[in-house]
Amino acid sequence: MTQLKRTMRFAAGAGVAALLLAGCSAGSAAETDTVPSSSDAPADGPRVAVAYEGGVLIVDGESLEVIDDLPTEDFVRLNPAGDGRHAFVTTSEGFQLLDVREPELTDLVVEAAAAGHVVRHGGKTVLYDDATSDTTIFDTDSLADVDGELPEADVVEGVDAHHGVSVVLEDGTFVTTVGDAAGRSGIRAVDAGGAEIAASAECPGVHGEGTAQGEAVVFGCENGALVFDDGEITKLTSPDEYGRIGNAYVSENSPLVVMDYKDDPDMEGYLLTDIALVDTEAKTLEKVALPEGVSYTFRGVTRVENGDAVLIGSDGKLHLIDPATGAITASYDAIDAWEGPSEWQQPHPAIAALGNVVYVTDAANSTIVTLDAATGEVLASAELPEVPNEIAVVG
Repeated sequence: MTQLKRTMRFAAGAGVAALLLAGCSAGSAAETDTVPSSSDAPADGPRVAVAYEGGVLIVDGESLEVIDDLPTEDFVRLNPAGDGRHAFVTTSEGFQLLDVREPELTDLVVEAAAAGHVVRHGGKTVLYDDATSDTTIFDTDSLADVDGELPEADVVEGVDAHHGVSVVLEDGTFVTTVGDAAGRSGIRAVDAGGAEIAASAECPGVHGEGTAQGEAVVFGCENGALVFDDGEITKLTSPDEYGRIGNAYVSENSPLVVMDYKDDPDMEGYLLTDIALVDTEAKTLEKVALPEGVSYTFRGVTRVENGDAVLIGSDGKLHLIDPATGAITASYDAIDAWEGPSEWQQPHPAIAALGNVVYVTDAANSTIVTLDAATGEVLASAELPEVPNEIAVVG
């Protein structure tokens, strides 16, 4: 395995101790998706990486034909690297680079004892190690030219290990979660020189990240959300005493963010029936109930090119959601109705988008389908040789 060169950029430790006083319980892992534009797709078209128990399938993004089958560990997670060529596969060794163009699961690994979130924003690909809270920062374009070794990266050393996430803004501002083994409490932002800009301990269970228009960064809390915008942090409070938000579904061309929402800490299973809408300009948070019979999991929501949210419901329909109101504006048949998992790691429908093309997996029937979000037209469908779990689209 090849390790990257470690280059210290700035420390994230000063002034953090006070934030740790507001500790909280940990939440389940999940990923936040970003939507690239179809106009940026390489000439050879999109590819889809599909994780299953023991491997990753590489699928042609147009025909849905299986191109290759690469063995892995039993359970892995998939994260587009943002360079149009690679994805990072989170394994027990760390972040392993998957080349979907060759295709090849390379031996290039950013070592991490607990590989966690991957964030793509502003020309940076940011990896977070939950075991150390170290953040590794690549120039995204440099990953596309990998040839036998990983490019140089900056590493921001963590302070106290926790399940967290970091993002780097275009001016070098570094925003990261704060927590320790006892729980997670908030976020902290420092400038490119390491000086603290803002900090907040008002986010118990802080989880997930999304960057909206104007580089307004949103984090979920067990009682609302935090918005870091123009150097300031704003706390948005859930309408329920317990109103947990764990994932942000964003469009970098819109100030409106769609987030998952859970109002019952004792709820069994992982099907959710409410969403949260955050307006990063107005600094508002609204809870919206989905229509009866429509529920989803954290893997079932993304954004498409025009800014709409799309959700694969347990009723098997692809629902288009207006991020301003939460209203379902259209519903299309996509897959069979399905039941929620008893554990989040278990295979269940997952969704991803490239432009206005939406990819949906059906774990119960081992199939994958693509739809045009604008019309609901089914563009392609195919059976898979394995039961699909997570997916990542590279284009």
